[in-house]
Amino acid sequence: MSFLSADSLINQKQWRFIDHSSLGPQFDAKQSFAIDDTLCASVGKGESPATARTWVHHQTIVLGIQDTKLPYLEEAVNFLKNMGYDVIVRNSGGLAVVLDNDVLNISLIFPESEKGIDINRGYDAMLDLIKEMLKEHGAVVEAREIVGSYCPGSYDLSINGKKFAGISQRRLRRGIAVQIYLCVAGSGEMRAELIRQFYQIGLKNEKTKFDFPTIVPETMSSLSDLLKIDLTVENLLFQLLTTLKQHSQQLIPSSLSFDEQLLFQQNAIRMNDRNDKAFLKKEK
Repeated sequence: MSFLSADSLINQKQWRFIDHSSLGPQFDAKQSFAIDDTLCASVGKGESPATARTWVHHQTIVLGIQDTKLPYLEEAVNFLKNMGYDVIVRNSGGLAVVLDNDVLNISLIFPESEKGIDINRGYDAMLDLIKEMLKEHGAVVEAREIVGSYCPGSYDLSINGKKFAGISQRRLRRGIAVQIYLCVAGSGEMRAELIRQFYQIGLKNEKTKFDFPTIVPETMSSLSDLLKIDLTVENLLFQLLTTLKQHSQQLIPSSLSFDEQLLFQQNAIRMNDRNDKAFLKKEK
């Protein structure tokens, strides 16, 4: 039984699939956001069908733009680095999240149709996908803000009130990238505690114009703990591929084309420049 409505964006004539989940610790998270910008351009121009991309980064904290306004950012970032994490600033919405080898990231890249795809429909597409991937486990997945989680939002995904995933969007060049991180295994509470300490150090109880979240580690978990089974990133990848095959006429394994590689190099420079401006000036 499928959860999907007939007009769900998961139903595509073709799905292009790019797997970057096993590139290892040397794969810099800044590259992922540059790749998604590149795919937005290709899909937006009609040079590529709708695309699903999977990616995994080791020991990385991805900050939102608002996080760079913390009054004691340098000290907070140094704390994360001393704990063994790389720290980057992404170009899509949201706040700080933890990525490691037990966190699977999925990007769905769609073209802007003539009528347009509103923000909620983009989020609903990812929610549809995750529900389909997890349906055999009988999980009831809710989409609502989980207060106390890191990077809270109205499309936090939770089971029994505990968050295991968050969704963001990036729109440019007539393409839409809907991105999710899925805490597959490991301790959601330990990841949340790390971000709690990051904000504690970065704020030092100072009042700021922007209200940063008060992290309650117990609000977060992993799918393995919530479903009480041993899940791996590879398990979820299999479920993803199965779901995409079921909801398309053709699944096309792929990599970046030559033209996409050229555009990626430009986008990677932009991401590096963004991060230099966010961190280097503050560290001098």
